[in-house]
Amino acid sequence: QVLLVESGGGSVQPGGSLRLSCAASGFSFDDYAIGWFRQAPGKEREEVSCVRGLDSRIIYADSVMGRFAISRDTAKNTIYLQMNSLKPDDTAVYYCAARRNVCHSAPAFWNHWGQGTQVTVSS
Repeated sequence: QVLLVESGGGSVQPGGSLRLSCAASGFSFDDYAIGWFRQAPGKEREEVSCVRGLDSRIIYADSVMGRFAISRDTAKNTIYLQMNSLKPDDTAVYYCAARRNVCHSAPAFWNHWGQGTQVTVSS
């Protein structure tokens, strides 16, 4: 059974940093892509970043390029999202998700989701 549990959200001032964690179980990182998505109030869920299982290829949304970094610790079965230079527009519930093999930008193509963690960026 695939299980994903996010943690690390919170409130931070603009320009600050947070690191989100996604503890994963029930599957191998080699066979699955892991993505971070976010959903702000009144907006659709959008992909923020993804790491592909097969070759660890990473992609980022244009809006977070250069500010966010995704990484995975195979020994701990955990995926991280380091978020720097945070902006009020980054405020959202952040979710990690898993699907076999490759990344996909559309949330409908992801099979497994965590419960989400709130990130609020405000002065």
